[in-house]
Amino acid sequence: KSSGNSLLGKILSPSFYLSPTLEVSRGLLGKRLVRVEADGTRTSGLIVETEGYVGMEDLGCHARSGKTARNASMWGRGGLAYVYFTYGMHWMLNAVTEREGFPSAVLIRAVVPEEGIALMRARRGGVKDKILADGPAKLTQAFAIGKKLDGIDLCDPASPLFIEEGAAVLPENISTHPRVGLFSVPEPWKSIPWNFKIRHVEVKR
Repeated sequence: KSSGNSLLGKILSPSFYLSPTLEVSRGLLGKRLVRVEADGTRTSGLIVETEGYVGMEDLGCHARSGKTARNASMWGRGGLAYVYFTYGMHWMLNAVTEREGFPSAVLIRAVVPEEGIALMRARRGGVKDKILADGPAKLTQAFAIGKKLDGIDLCDPASPLFIEEGAAVLPENISTHPRVGLFSVPEPWKSIPWNFKIRHVEVKR
């Protein structure tokens, strides 16, 4: 098991998330997503892919149709978690960004596992390590993230879910792409390059 102090880093503060959403989306690359388990041990991984969703004008964003029970967390201040259910089977994890009342968030799309890998394997049904958490629904399953974590404070050290400082990522090692899965969204929102990835990822075992 991982000890509670393994890879312990500084938890990102609310001020980090209050920056413009696309800055936060880039800035989260290389940071460490941490889930504190019931026994106090940690499951963690470095964030390697993110996606920005910015306000009601962004027709790819859940906020486009206004505030609902499902997306209410997006209207909170930057630094909260927005967790939603999709396709009738998957949970997705987002970090809320910018000021309270402006609905925007960054979808955490992929992480490279670091701590608690045996637990991730069990939760993911024994899949190969390289695909333990390489997609947004995969990582929420690997980290046991669901509705109970919607709206929690990612900046609170007592939270069961937070994001820490991690590895430095040079700007030239970040690639941009259209966001994934927005098949019915009109342009320019369908193709706008608000998906961010680390170009070269080493998976250490």
